[in-house]
Amino acid sequence: QVQLVESGGGLVQPGGSLRLSCAVSGFTFSSYAMSWYRQAPGKERELVASITSFGDMTIYADSVKGRFTISRNNAKNTVYLQMNSLKPDDTAVYYCTTDSPFMRVGDLRYWGQGTQVTVSS
Repeated sequence: QVQLVESGGGLVQPGGSLRLSCAVSGFTFSSYAMSWYRQAPGKERELVASITSFGDMTIYADSVKGRFTISRNNAKNTVYLQMNSLKPDDTAVYYCTTDSPFMRVGDLRYWGQGTQVTVSS
């Protein structure tokens, strides 16, 4: 059974930091690129960051470059999103997924249930 379980969301003040984690099971994590997407109320889901299976390449949305860092630990089947200098515009539900610009032919799309991040004073 495939599971992607996000954690680490919550309420944070502007300028603060959060670290999201996504624990994966049920497929060969080390063979898949991984991504974080987010969806704010009334907006379309957008790609935040992606990382290749080996972690040697990353891409970021322009809106988060220099503030967010995606990383992974293949030994722990976990992908992370370190979010610094958070802004109210970062408020959204954040999703962990295998959907990625680095996807290979034959890769399957798996999604987590999402974790809420709220940036507010």
